Amino acid sequence: MDRTINPEILKSELAGKFILDVRRANDRDASSEQLAGANWKDPEKLAEWADQLPREQDIVLYCVRGGSVSNAVVDALQAKGLKARFIDGGIEGWKAAGGEVVTK
Repeated sequence: MDRTINPEILKSELAGKFILDVRRANDRDASSEQLAGANWKDPEKLAEWADQLPREQDIVLYCVRGGSVSNAVVDALQAKGLKARFIDGGIEGWKAAGGEVVTK
């Protein structure tokens, strides 16, 4: 399975996806924005919440710029058999592609 999804493609495929915000707590606190409907989960506590995610739904997650946090979370979720990918470039890449964000 792919590890990433291009923000341009995601814009037309957003419906029905489980959106997961895995920005570190301090990065999320420093931002006023999130993707609409995003569920924030602390990446430091992944072991506590990973098994509660929807198994049959496509999961799209993001951190700030699609770096180490997204990579680590995608690896862990895919290893559990979840259909998880992360937004190429993170929330910053999403915004740069014209993706909509809402005030959290």
